[in-house]
Amino acid sequence: MKMDGERRIRPQGLKPRSSVGALRGAEAPLFHGCAGSGVKRAASVVPAKPCSLASLGTTRLGLFAITSRFAGLLVFAALMAAAGCSKETPAAVSKAPVTVDPDVFSVEDPQLFRTAKAETRALPTELTANGTVTPDVNRTIHVTSLGGGRVIDLKVKLGDSVKKGQTLLVISSPDLAAAMADYQKAVTDEVLSRKALDRAQMLYDKGAVAAKDLETAQDLEDKAKVDVSTAEQHVRVLGADPAHPSPLIDLRAPVAGTIVEQNVAGFEGVKSLDNTPNLFTIADLSEVWVVCDVFENDLGDVHVGDAAEIRLNAFGERAFRGTVADISRVLDPTTRSAKVRIVLANPEGALRPGMFAVAKFRSRKTTDRIVVPATAIMRLHDRDWVFRKDGRNNFRRVAVQGDGLAPDGMQEIREGVKAGDEVVANALEFSTEVAEKK
Repeated sequence: MKMDGERRIRPQGLKPRSSVGALRGAEAPLFHGCAGSGVKRAASVVPAKPCSLASLGTTRLGLFAITSRFAGLLVFAALMAAAGCSKETPAAVSKAPVTVDPDVFSVEDPQLFRTAKAETRALPTELTANGTVTPDVNRTIHVTSLGGGRVIDLKVKLGDSVKKGQTLLVISSPDLAAAMADYQKAVTDEVLSRKALDRAQMLYDKGAVAAKDLETAQDLEDKAKVDVSTAEQHVRVLGADPAHPSPLIDLRAPVAGTIVEQNVAGFEGVKSLDNTPNLFTIADLSEVWVVCDVFENDLGDVHVGDAAEIRLNAFGERAFRGTVADISRVLDPTTRSAKVRIVLANPEGALRPGMFAVAKFRSRKTTDRIVVPATAIMRLHDRDWVFRKDGRNNFRRVAVQGDGLAPDGMQEIREGVKAGDEVVANALEFSTEVAEKK
């Protein structure tokens, strides 16, 4: 079916084209339009060419294809932009943390530090114990007075050295006065009985008395002599001389030594022997004891006859040598220790009772011990350390447990290193140069 032609609207001043084809040739549209979809050009409207339904569909399909292609380009561009924006810089690969051993020290020139090897030596077992200096009990005398009374003259004091027979104090004693009186009475009675015996003997010789009377007189004389002897001994026991009657007792030193205890002062009363403490204690300090407490776990390492080395705070590094004389057979239930007695000669009197001592026992049997130079051990934080060589340029700080000094400037090591280990000979120097600068 043909469509009626439409009137063209032409503005004034413009000439009409000869034909529609000429107009299309001059102003060719991009594509042919269909009815109802005219293309506007300036002030004129060119009506679309009448087309069929098939041509309309083809035109629409072309538009759809172009639109779809353009849309695909837009989607592709958007995806590329999104991919570019979402691209992230890959994270750096993290490395595992490196652990630094604080006890290992590296040096560039290890030859600058002299080293020594731990070696094994056969050494006696050593044990250290604390003790005190005490007087020898066998050389200690407690001085007392057998007579009571009052002290009127105190001639010595604590710490004095005395000689045998020296007067320590003077006591005015009623006991001595009574004993002296008994002695004088006994002497008087003996004189009378002797005269009676002489008279009876004379009468008996002349036959004036019987033998019985002579025997009676003889018996009285014998008893009088016994009384005199007993009274004299009593006076002497109290410390007086019967030849010089006096109520004063001179208390004398029975042995030579040093007064290590005093329990009396001037003008004090002295009680009888039964209820009074000793007035003085005199000790011969030419030989003393050091009594140590050794725990039961260590008793197996100590034997009678073992040598002992004694050191005292008062004399620094000076060592005294003695011998173990006795080990107690009874343990202290509180400390679980036994008393070990060491006998020491003390000719100079340097060792005084009550001094604190440290005894080191050395057994007669030997055991294998690991030793290193004493300078190779450094004391730090209440522990002993050595620097053991660990590789070519590395040294490792190792905690050790020392066990005592050995001859030739060596020190025993109980644990921490083994025989053959190479350690820095001067640990203090190495610590100053390397360890403290780490």
